[in-house]
Amino acid sequence: MPIVSPHPFQPLVDGRQSDRAMLVRRGVQRLMLDRRIALLPEVSLASGRRADLLGLAGGGDLLIVEIKTSLQDFRVDRKWPEYRLHCDRLYFATHPGVPAEIFPEDCGLIVTDGYAAEMLREAPEHRLPPARRKAVTLAFGRLAADRLMQAEWSANPVALPRP
Repeated sequence: MPIVSPHPFQPLVDGRQSDRAMLVRRGVQRLMLDRRIALLPEVSLASGRRADLLGLAGGGDLLIVEIKTSLQDFRVDRKWPEYRLHCDRLYFATHPGVPAEIFPEDCGLIVTDGYAAEMLREAPEHRLPPARRKAVTLAFGRLAADRLMQAEWSANPVALPRP
């Protein structure tokens, strides 16, 4: 194992998203920050699916935001209905180059240029059963704490645990 690596360790960047998807994500994050909703990106769910963004509102409501950057991206993805099993509200987020009419009416819709975002349609509520709500909320908290610790260790190598 080398002492020095030419590859920087970035625990909060997984590298699977396109630049366009990252711009959409940033715009949604800014909107949700204004609404005081905590977000975590790229969250694995109990079903084996991975949510683009999982949010936790102050009252304990859970939301998922599915990012779509093109018409083709939306057409080939048919897994998004399964996200309803893990949230109270389901949103799509996109940019102005994607026609808004392709997105289902029973989901919320956010459009962003990467800086500002607008909620074109609020998502209808589909309340989770209490046991599932508790499981998703606890998973959210554990994942947030794990990512915070990884970021701290990345920023401060002295804090790294010793084998």
